Amino acid sequence: MTVHVLYRWKPRMFAQAFFLVTGLLAVGYVGCIYAARFLHQVYQERNFERALAHTPEVAPPSVVVLSKIEPATGSLIGKILIPRLGITAVVDEGVDSKTLALSVGHIPTTAMPGQPGNVGIAGHRDTFFRPLRNIQRNDIITLTTLGGEYRYRVVSTKVVGPYDIAVLDSDESEILTLVTCYPFYFVGSAPDRFIVRAERVT
Repeated sequence: MTVHVLYRWKPRMFAQAFFLVTGLLAVGYVGCIYAARFLHQVYQERNFERALAHTPEVAPPSVVVLSKIEPATGSLIGKILIPRLGITAVVDEGVDSKTLALSVGHIPTTAMPGQPGNVGIAGHRDTFFRPLRNIQRNDIITLTTLGGEYRYRVVSTKVVGPYDIAVLDSDESEILTLVTCYPFYFVGSAPDRFIVRAERVT
């Protein structure tokens, strides 16, 4: 006589399996994001170093030769370095979600490093710009482009609303403005913006 045992899923077992699969998918998704960011940084940094070794006329096409021509979104602008905070990242043109997921972004219509005006750089608070929470007055920020190396000294920080674009106002002074979301440990879309203002060291 054969006894057939019918295996039945209980609600608790179903819930455990559901959360296990959901957790694995979430970990995989985050892992893919980190991998994409890492590979993009390596690729763009290699492009930049290769471009620095040649004249601008023969630089790789994905690298922007700084001029009055507005660069295309995603084009490589250069590198940012804040030694005391351990921040180092490539800077691409644009502040769209794709660009900021992979690098820090030069805010379109703001000045380019080495030009008179206000250079705007944005980054996510939970990736490259997370250490900005510890930035201090007189910290040195270096922007390196094909046009040269530009050093800025931090003069102030402040928190503003998300639509306060006055922080990007420009005059003939050479200013650098870093922008990231605030508070740094806020869960979800942060309501404010943390602003770092630095002046060119000549």
